[in-house]
Amino acid sequence: MAGHTAAPAKRKEIYKYEAPWTVYSMNWSIRPDKRFRLALGSFVEEYNNKVQIVSLDEESAEFTSKSTFDHPYPTTKIMWIPDSKGVFPDLMATSGDYLRVWRVGDSETRLECLLNNNKNSDFCAPLTSFDWNEVDPNLLGTSSIDTTCTIWGLETGQVLGRVNMVSGHVKTQLIAHDKEVYDIAFSRAGGGRDMFASVGADGSVRMFDLRHLEHSTIIYEDPTHVPLLRLAWNKQDPNYLSTMAMDASEVIILDVRVPCTPVARLNNHRACVNGIGWAPHSSCHICTAGDDHQALIWDIQQMPRAIEDPILAYTAGGEINQIQWSSTQPDWISICYNNCMEILRV
Repeated sequence: MAGHTAAPAKRKEIYKYEAPWTVYSMNWSIRPDKRFRLALGSFVEEYNNKVQIVSLDEESAEFTSKSTFDHPYPTTKIMWIPDSKGVFPDLMATSGDYLRVWRVGDSETRLECLLNNNKNSDFCAPLTSFDWNEVDPNLLGTSSIDTTCTIWGLETGQVLGRVNMVSGHVKTQLIAHDKEVYDIAFSRAGGGRDMFASVGADGSVRMFDLRHLEHSTIIYEDPTHVPLLRLAWNKQDPNYLSTMAMDASEVIILDVRVPCTPVARLNNHRACVNGIGWAPHSSCHICTAGDDHQALIWDIQQMPRAIEDPILAYTAGGEINQIQWSSTQPDWISICYNNCMEILRV
């Protein structure tokens, strides 16, 4: 490159950040102007918890904390708005007792709105997870221990021409499972706006269409009805999704065209799996991570033939409770364990 005399320092393969508390939730920022920025949520077993925004200073090759704010209870999930063009306000959402949408500023992060679907009672049914629709960032879906999923509509209106006020309303709420719902994820199928799936304590994966909410499709049921904790859709091929059961050391891959029969089982972990992340840029790569300190990347293109071994393995310094594959920088994966967050070049 013209103007550069010295050769740039070789970028490291691993960067590590140590938070002041155990890290539980984590998410990569998607905006093109904030490349190595992540949000981290604390896991402290009391009311007062924290969310911290960190970013990589590429000069010093260190992660630094940009801002920290208080959050009631641990966040069950954090997501940045899926805005790859940077046209929306710089928003982030968290789930816990409620769904909250935050606006991230240079110096401070402020609460834009708190979305609560239990208007009539003092009782609050905690949210286990949520998903932010990539095709329409004005749609979010939450899953709750009260057996329901709620689809929210978000409005980002102009007020006085300079401040975006964010508000939200319930578009629909449905009883999704017979027991607690543990995760929800929008599918890219059929336009990417209307289809979503959920998993829960009844051991089933169910698929819904916002245009036909009178019925749902059961994609999979655990034979012994063990609760299913997580689900994740393949980012390139909307026929495939993965899920994992409570305390299980394997990840199950499903094909919606062949309900109730897993097309693959990934079972090299030596302890329970905690996280699943599909590659953003490839239909046949998936990363799994768990209590055995391992993050494993698998190539699944030979399905339905058995997939014996991962193609890459990384051993962390503790039990990995979260893995996130960066959608805008597909050669970087982040993991967290104990009070550490690491990003790994793959």
